[in-house]
Amino acid sequence: MALYTKAAEILEKSEKKQGALKTLVYDSKFAKIKQLFALVCETQKFSSVLEEIIESTKLLKQTKLKMPLAKVLVYDMLIGQGLKCGGTWKVMLMKHRSRLQAALARMKVKQKVHRNEDLLPVSVQQSARDRLPRYVRVNTLKTSVNDAVDYLKRDGFCYQGQASRLEDLTLREKDFVKDLYLPELLVFSPKMDFHDHFLYKAGHIILQDKASCLPAHLLSPPPGSHVIDACAAPGNKTSHLAAIMENKGKLFAFDLDAKRLSTMSTLLLRAGVLCHQLANQDFLKVDPGNAQYKDVEYILLDPSCSGSGMVCLRDNTSHDQSEDQARLVSLASFQLRCLNHALRFPRLKRLVYSTCSIHSQENEDVVTACLQQNLNFRLVHLLPQWPERGLEPLTQCLRASTTKTRTHGFFVALLEKHKKSCLPCRVSIT
Repeated sequence: MALYTKAAEILEKSEKKQGALKTLVYDSKFAKIKQLFALVCETQKFSSVLEEIIESTKLLKQTKLKMPLAKVLVYDMLIGQGLKCGGTWKVMLMKHRSRLQAALARMKVKQKVHRNEDLLPVSVQQSARDRLPRYVRVNTLKTSVNDAVDYLKRDGFCYQGQASRLEDLTLREKDFVKDLYLPELLVFSPKMDFHDHFLYKAGHIILQDKASCLPAHLLSPPPGSHVIDACAAPGNKTSHLAAIMENKGKLFAFDLDAKRLSTMSTLLLRAGVLCHQLANQDFLKVDPGNAQYKDVEYILLDPSCSGSGMVCLRDNTSHDQSEDQARLVSLASFQLRCLNHALRFPRLKRLVYSTCSIHSQENEDVVTACLQQNLNFRLVHLLPQWPERGLEPLTQCLRASTTKTRTHGFFVALLEKHKKSCLPCRVSIT
């Protein structure tokens, strides 16, 4: 019963866009994480189908269940591996089983399909066909890329060398490659799961989407530098920064959510990060004039956003557009405040601003407004070979997507301080 209760809780938060699904699952500290993640993902995928079945059979009225829990239970009974709970819930659902099965059968007849998967919205079916590769970042604080590759080869994986084009990231189950752009990133088939693998448990590899690796890679603070990760939890970008810094220097990491920060502390410990200083604090209340931050020259700012680029967060049900727009306006205002605040640190040289959003309101619009208010900063032209650019005129920035980069949706901008007397110029990062 605990599995279904927790799954319903996470499903509800995810559908209300209160966080990325994977983050919500792993922050839950549920004992059977893989089982929970699979159940929530699959339930969310069939969300519109399940909702139609539940409403047509009037299940909520007859059982007093709430919609998120009803979806989870009905999914496992009709489409999943069968109900794993006992007690009152199972007895209750079994009483309605024949009606629920009949409703599912009627949907298939009406749409002239035979498989459950064919009932899914076209966009979801396309997403399933275009599943993202499994990206694995080698944690260079604990091992080298070559040693990780050798270990995986001995473990039965087949190394195909470095990818040279996007098509090389379509892999069979045991094949893997090095990424085109990021030297510490290995790419596997979507079917691979490393949560029980020795390298993951020992902190030698980090499971992190390629787009999420871009901010730290592009900021690239040198060893010995002082760096701020402004909105740090759940910590993958923080551990990446520490690896780039070779654990030398100071890495100040802030987050307002104490629970997420606790989870992050465990992750950083496993990753061997030693140069960090965690603070359960609102970044907007951090004083740029404080003496302990006088040598901060690099900041990574990945603030709260809509999460619209996250594949598991995409919702195929209709929403109130005015409500969504109001939320975007509120988020963009917060993001701009964070960005302006970050640029107040007196010795700041470079700042990376990133979101997992596809909306220009949170991306190009925020950066444009910030540059208009901070004339001593300019954009750096990033990765000229990257296939997806920021929207005009901010083509110096990067965008990422499932179709063009085989990643979650993402946006990255790098702001660099310059003297007002300097002529504008472009700087390329390769």
